[in-house]
Amino acid sequence: MLTLKSPTGPRELTHRSLWLQEALPDETPEARERERLTGQQRADICILGGGYTGLWTALFLKEREPSLDIAIVEADICGGGASGRNGGFALSWWSKLSTLVKQCGEDDGMWLAEQSEEAVKFLGTFSEEYGIECDFRHEGWLWVASSEAQLDTWVSTAEASSSRGRDVFQPLSTEESQRRGGSPRYLGGIFDPTAARVQPALLARGLRRVARERGVRIYEDSPVTSVDGTVPLIVRTPGGSVSADTVVSALNAWTPGLRQFERFRRAFVTIASDIVATEPRPDLLLANGWTGAELVSDSRMMVHYHRTTADGRIAFGKGGGAMSAAGYFGDAFHYDRGRSELTARHLRWLYPDFADVDITHAWSGPVDRTPNGLPFFGRAKERENLVYGLGFSGNGVAPCVNGGRILASLALREDDRWTQTALARGPRNFFPPEPVRFLGGSVVRRAIREKERIEDAGSEAPAILKYLAGFAPETYFKLGPKAGTQQALPGSEPAEPK
Repeated sequence: MLTLKSPTGPRELTHRSLWLQEALPDETPEARERERLTGQQRADICILGGGYTGLWTALFLKEREPSLDIAIVEADICGGGASGRNGGFALSWWSKLSTLVKQCGEDDGMWLAEQSEEAVKFLGTFSEEYGIECDFRHEGWLWVASSEAQLDTWVSTAEASSSRGRDVFQPLSTEESQRRGGSPRYLGGIFDPTAARVQPALLARGLRRVARERGVRIYEDSPVTSVDGTVPLIVRTPGGSVSADTVVSALNAWTPGLRQFERFRRAFVTIASDIVATEPRPDLLLANGWTGAELVSDSRMMVHYHRTTADGRIAFGKGGGAMSAAGYFGDAFHYDRGRSELTARHLRWLYPDFADVDITHAWSGPVDRTPNGLPFFGRAKERENLVYGLGFSGNGVAPCVNGGRILASLALREDDRWTQTALARGPRNFFPPEPVRFLGGSVVRRAIREKERIEDAGSEAPAILKYLAGFAPETYFKLGPKAGTQQALPGSEPAEPK
């Protein structure tokens, strides 16, 4: 057990997210049962990873070919990784339209943005159809400014869609952003109605239930140690193995642990994400006027993003910060007390009425960030029957739906629009090699931290800090530029910390 100080004294906390602590106790005895992989098993397709990506892939495979024998191998429990720890932001890719068009071309870029909007809607209809009670609330996302320096940072993003005939983003006045976002510090923003709120662990556990009902075998507490052979491929764990004609890797930040994917270490950087949640205070939310289910994030590079919960809490994340070296990470990427306390201080700075409210939950997790914030999919270089998908960059709740469609098509060797997109051609952008990436990232991170501290205080940052901060790739620290998961930066402090 770990502790985090609150205004009324220390609280005992585990590294399990609030979402998992809510979801797991209410499951039926049958749903709680876990099966470890033992002995030598056989499957048509074996999927590595039991999060959103792996579960959606299995569901779409079963939808297309119900007779397939599919096994999922998961190191923890389904939803124990990013799928059960994220902020519950189901966002479309309209804010990434320029990047999509640049990488995929005009037609495919627009098509992928439209499909990402449909994926958010699909989450709602699928959850309703299969009885997944995951607090799906399709009430949009507020992208706001919490300092003068952040004002109008969204203009080019809004113009990218409006110039193509889609007026996705709606302007917000200062009063509207403060009222709907619940904070007096907001100075304006825009509203994206395509986004939705979910309780992420309930979604993940619900997908697990549906997959099992469709005949997918799920082995939990079974970390993959290696993938050997050719045809079939042999997936090995400490307790057993699965031989399969095709293997789908859906490990995301854990991908470099497989030797077949060591080359991907330059295709993304692993950043620790942190989030905290308050005790339930629906009375304070009502007093602040934050009564809707809108998602909120500001426009700093080390983004603040937050949302309310069904029982009246604030769940608050902070972006940017601790990077791993060469893709390897340890316990600090699952919980870090210092970063959690920092995140709590930022929450109280943005929401001063919550200054004396207890923080009851805090957790962290590794996020796989690509240089342009888009995921990539493909086939292993020397094994056509080993396919992969990763790099959702902290924005995977809804995009994992279409990621599952891409991986299902790749696994079935289909030639369709999902496999023809440029996203399905492997990594296209790379970070510098180590140690340049880690050392350079540390310098840029410090510059961003100091720049935003000065801007929070209402002053203009020196030119040298702006210059150094400009070396950060577009979505190196941000959440694309919004939210999904989060990351705190050790040592950074908001203006007037409380």
